[in-house]
Amino acid sequence: MKHLYRLLLLSCMALCGSGALAQDIHLSQFYETPILRNPALIGIFNGDVRVQAVYRNQWNQVTIPYQTGTLSGEIKFPVGNANDYLTTGLQMTYDRAGTSRLQSTQIMPAINYHKSLNADKASFLSLGFMGGFVQRQFDPANMTFDNQYTGGRFDPSMATGEEGKLALRGYSYLDAGVGLSYNSVIREDVNYYIGVGYFHFNSPKVSFYNDKSIMLNPKITFNAGISIPLEERVKLVAEYNQLHQGSYSEYIGGAMLRYALMDQGLESTRGIYGGLFLRWNDALIPTVKLDMDKYELGMSYDANISQLRTASQSFGGFEISLVFKGFLNSRNSTLESVNCPRF
Repeated sequence: MKHLYRLLLLSCMALCGSGALAQDIHLSQFYETPILRNPALIGIFNGDVRVQAVYRNQWNQVTIPYQTGTLSGEIKFPVGNANDYLTTGLQMTYDRAGTSRLQSTQIMPAINYHKSLNADKASFLSLGFMGGFVQRQFDPANMTFDNQYTGGRFDPSMATGEEGKLALRGYSYLDAGVGLSYNSVIREDVNYYIGVGYFHFNSPKVSFYNDKSIMLNPKITFNAGISIPLEERVKLVAEYNQLHQGSYSEYIGGAMLRYALMDQGLESTRGIYGGLFLRWNDALIPTVKLDMDKYELGMSYDANISQLRTASQSFGGFEISLVFKGFLNSRNSTLESVNCPRF
């Protein structure tokens, strides 16, 4: 029975995988990939430069693991008399799934303009764009097809029946997205942001069958976050993301408590985070993060709560993130750290 459950799970994931050809990757630490989330969210941090890397390993206990890696970088520049800011960024992702080694690689430059809305530079309206190159491919060597089963037995020498249909083992396309965000403060100590993003508006063609009628579904995202001081050393950081792409929708949100170290109160650049996120109808995600001034290390794990939990034994995906952030001393911008877009 245990093997039957796993077989059903693999079948379900295979069916989902066929639909996933027209879907984007998702990450539990979504707040560490702002370009993928909404290009108008880049540059909203306390610093001039930031580099973020995330690695995800999913379904490792059930089947060949699904692996995702991302690397992004941002640099923020003052514009004119430094009332406004411009952020440029670059997002690179690598995703590999299942027996067929279906993989996607993308390189996405991005740019975001932050317009100051008041004299004290406490509120910014940001407009961001991203666009770049995507390549997808798979390896049919380990795949099996119905035509290769005869008399209840599998014969790898039999023709697959897909020779005349499956025209491509790989293809590439150009992709683009746009976003809008607003970030501000309440009572000078509560930071928050809201945003909306729209992706794939250029309707890229995605088909291994060379079918020009199959296009990547547009995706719309809604984003929000808030940071609230609670005590001398403690603050609450909450994040939310919602997306809709074709028939697929995802809702994920949660919060972490940050405890400041080094006996410097909330001004300390070192701290430890702990919290819980929820991907609706899919997973509970306990999360911890260590803030070490310029570096942050985060870890999370998806505990599966969907209908697949019996087969998956509640195992899901492990994720780890590493972040570097800092100021450029050549600008003396540390003095302006409270006057730039931040969260």
